[in-house]
Amino acid sequence: MNPRLYPLYATIGIFLFACLVCYIQFPFMASTRVLGNLLTDNAYLGIVAVGMTIVILSGGIDLSVGSVIAFSGVFIAVMLRDSGLPAPVIMALLLVVTTLFGAAMGGLIHALAMPPFIVTLAGMFLARGAAYMLTIDSVPIVDPFYDRLQDAYYLMPGKGRLTLIGVLMLASVAVGMIVAHRTRFGASVFALGGGVQTARLMGVRVGRTTVGIYAFSGFMAGLSGIVFSVYTGSGYPLATVGTELTAIAAVVIGGTLLTGGSGFVFGTLIGVMTMGLIQTYIVFDGSLSSWWTKIVIGGLLLLFIVLQKGLLRLTTTRLASPQAGAPV
Repeated sequence: MNPRLYPLYATIGIFLFACLVCYIQFPFMASTRVLGNLLTDNAYLGIVAVGMTIVILSGGIDLSVGSVIAFSGVFIAVMLRDSGLPAPVIMALLLVVTTLFGAAMGGLIHALAMPPFIVTLAGMFLARGAAYMLTIDSVPIVDPFYDRLQDAYYLMPGKGRLTLIGVLMLASVAVGMIVAHRTRFGASVFALGGGVQTARLMGVRVGRTTVGIYAFSGFMAGLSGIVFSVYTGSGYPLATVGTELTAIAAVVIGGTLLTGGSGFVFGTLIGVMTMGLIQTYIVFDGSLSSWWTKIVIGGLLLLFIVLQKGLLRLTTTRLASPQAGAPV
């Protein structure tokens, strides 16, 4: 068995165990209604976590995504209120802005050889500040197009609602899987996660790939902001504070190595669903504080960091040991 698959198998195992515990305690949780709500409530997080997965696979980090989501909601709300432009045009304009913002951060990271942590930290403050420049208040979104988006759903067997934003999250995961595991760009991302010098020796265009990685993350953060604005029906500059850390936690719990070079987008989906399932269980229980969600997620994060450390040691030991049957 490939050791790189161990974190993914652990993620799936924990998710199935959590499902079993939830079913034993609350059998009604095994319904399409809970599934539909789980997808809807975590749609924005799942989408931004796909972009974060690509970034972490390359060995980088993007701390700006939470602020970009908040900026996106404020941008849409203010533009709908003041510009008179149709909502689809504003959404397209927003995606262009967030993609260019991500590309600019990627360009700075490559051109100045600066750590992604510093550049994206600056991007976090910049995006949040831009949201405050647009408004300091919560701006409701009143638009017929948004009403149609919020009312769009498929009624599953058992009367569970598969909403449009839930479908959009699943579609984003599918696109992320194709990009990461079935394209030359994805192969370059994995190579970059193994080290910049190694990637150059493999013929990877490091600058172009770095810009593309953060442009993709910016696009997914903008798309997540659109989904979040549909979910909440408003734009607020203080929204989604700390979402970047939650997305990183989902990616790590999903089995992606923080050092880069190993991971699966599908695992990120399982990580997001696991976190959502824990929160749903605590809500249904009623006797536990909502802070237990953070405590359990912190414990899972620590568990997977330890697992990743053990995996790296195992891989290093195998590479250092002589092959079976080979002369010593």
